[in-house]
Amino acid sequence: MQTASFTGFIEMIFEIILFFYVIKFLAKLFLPILAKKLVQKAQGNFEKHQNNEFINNQNDEFTSNSKSDRPQETKKIGEYVDFEEID
Repeated sequence: MQTASFTGFIEMIFEIILFFYVIKFLAKLFLPILAKKLVQKAQGNFEKHQNNEFINNQNDEFTSNSKSDRPQETKKIGEYVDFEEID
């Protein structure tokens, strides 16, 4: 069975601090690159979505222009009733 020692405790604290500083250093190096890639990917997806919407809107305009010679039906919701207030 091993016993705890003061020097072992100090070494463990030093290793933990060193580990966090190494992680912090690596994060400063790689997180900006990762963030840039994510932004570019999101921008590409957004542009792709916008292009698809633009194409769909053009197709809708084409089909709506060809159907414009037919009169549109009006929806009859119901009869208008005017209520009077009773004092």
